[in-house]
Amino acid sequence: MHTLCQEHAGGLYSYVLRLLGGDRHKAEDVVQEVLLRCWRTQRLDDKQHLRPWLFRVARNYVVDDYRMRTARPQEVDGNVWLGEIAASSDDVDRLLSSMVLREAFTSLSHKHREVLYETYYNGRSTREVALVLGIAPGTVKSRLFHAVRALRLALGVVPTAENTTADTRLPERWDRTAA
Repeated sequence: MHTLCQEHAGGLYSYVLRLLGGDRHKAEDVVQEVLLRCWRTQRLDDKQHLRPWLFRVARNYVVDDYRMRTARPQEVDGNVWLGEIAASSDDVDRLLSSMVLREAFTSLSHKHREVLYETYYNGRSTREVALVLGIAPGTVKSRLFHAVRALRLALGVVPTAENTTADTRLPERWDRTAA
């Protein structure tokens, strides 16, 4: 077996490595399996040429392994797919978020709801909201600030050093059906 490995393992490994596209670990496994098959089935004391047989068996082994992997579903690690399922949001998450937002939105005063609706749902600027509602732009800014603050409190968002400033931006993905 030692002589067989010394004579053929290097060339066989290079050949299998090319077949597998550079996967060194898989190539080592294939070479080991092919040399083991040769040791079990071939008569090593004869002076026959083993090199063509070894290369043919290695190629067949790689092809069979490829066909077997493509014929059955892809194997996945249990941790990976569980993490993907937990991370992906679905319609239920969206519906629950919508319900929570709707409840928090209805707890606001009519004036605050009006300003939030025109600004975030309709996408209007402060000046446009002022024209639509018939109030001064400064009043729109003030109502918007207090409305966002009240909405955050209603949603249970704890104020931190980052969001205690006059930041009136809402998260990017508000469910528009909740308003």
